[in-house]
Amino acid sequence: MPITKGFRTLVDEANARITTYSVAEVLARLAAGDPRLQVVDIRDPRELEREGTVPGCIHAPRGMLEFWVDPASPYFKPVFADEGKEFVLFCGAGWRSALATATLADMGMTNVAHIDGGFAELKKQGAPLQTLAEHHAASQAQRAARANQA
Repeated sequence: MPITKGFRTLVDEANARITTYSVAEVLARLAAGDPRLQVVDIRDPRELEREGTVPGCIHAPRGMLEFWVDPASPYFKPVFADEGKEFVLFCGAGWRSALATATLADMGMTNVAHIDGGFAELKKQGAPLQTLAEHHAASQAQRAARANQA
């Protein structure tokens, strides 16, 4: 059976109805310490191992995203319940994140957007990056700091 609607059409349709930020907009918000901003890397774990990621982001693999944001799911992650945050997704090139953002909007999330051009554009524009090991170490340090405050 032939494909009647290709990925490009799906991505274009998603982009027509979601919020998209440029890398410059997201980098400015990161630099300003915007407390509302939560960047979410939806790439496959192998991509993070190979290329690194953005400091301070959450990793939510594309294949688990819908399950992690839904409170009715056994895989729910409470971080996604914070309605005071804007979850800004990125993938490798901006295609998966556009589709994922549209899906989360379909699920009822109004505080979701994505980054145009994805990780490739972040890297091209000189965004701060860290290895996966550095990311894990920073995440552990943040959890420890929160535990000490409690």
